[in-house]
Amino acid sequence: MRLLAASVLVAEAFVIFFATLVAKDLSDVESSTVWLVGGAGALAALVVAGLLRRPWGYLLGSLLQVLVIAAGLVVPVMFFLGAVFAALWGLAILLGRRVERLRAAAGAGAPDQ
Repeated sequence: MRLLAASVLVAEAFVIFFATLVAKDLSDVESSTVWLVGGAGALAALVVAGLLRRPWGYLLGSLLQVLVIAAGLVVPVMFFLGAVFAALWGLAILLGRRVERLRAAAGAGAPDQ
């Protein structure tokens, strides 16, 4: 589950970075503020990907999904992209849990990769 969820967050970090480039040119917000917020968001996605070893890392990942959707207030396309990544995040957790259950049912002696 962790690898799939981390992959979603890393891809999302790239999307946040590129959305920052768009926001810099299209919004009335000062460029330094856009870079500060966008850079912090992209960095947060990467940090949270590393924190998925802890159970509360998934809570932080879910909070990040809400914040990315809220970025649509500055860059409207982020409403759509945020919703797509929130769906991918939910799917990663759902499928990851299903795989873990299947592995547990198949036998506890199987190595975890």
